[in-house]
Amino acid sequence: MRNICWRYSRPVTVVMLLVLLGLTACASQDQETRTGGGVPSRTASVDARGRYLVVIAGCNDCHTSGFSKSEGTLPESEWLTGDSVGWQGPWGTTYPVNLRLSMQGFSEEAWLKVSRVFRARPPMPWWILHELSESDSRAMYRLIRGLGPKGERAPAALPPNQKPKTPYINFVPQTPAK
Repeated sequence: MRNICWRYSRPVTVVMLLVLLGLTACASQDQETRTGGGVPSRTASVDARGRYLVVIAGCNDCHTSGFSKSEGTLPESEWLTGDSVGWQGPWGTTYPVNLRLSMQGFSEEAWLKVSRVFRARPPMPWWILHELSESDSRAMYRLIRGLGPKGERAPAALPPNQKPKTPYINFVPQTPAK
């Protein structure tokens, strides 16, 4: 009797395992699909992960005007619209881009490729993007794209020794006088 039960329970176990794997794959695939028009699908878990990553990576600190001054209380609807305050150093003056507009030009797959090789001028810590897992990179992309386009493009970067016409932060260490 024991051999008969084992003989029949083995195929049932295998079928149950396959069904479970299939359901897991379907759920994962559903999370990766897009809705019409190239806008990535949004789920609560992907939005939460993207939001978490944007916050802990400090993206809003530079890419959201007034975020630090508000002590992080600006509503999400205002996030990642860039800033006209420049960062000046030996490289010239750079401005935090409007990620909500910039991301509109990328498909999700293109973003995954770009985020692995992207390099920017200071103070952008571009190397952080290289360290993101694929699922984290997708979550950030989907959150930013899901926020929709808003705001204006940031001013163009300026070469060294050119004085900005906007407010700027001097990002050069100063040596104290002796």
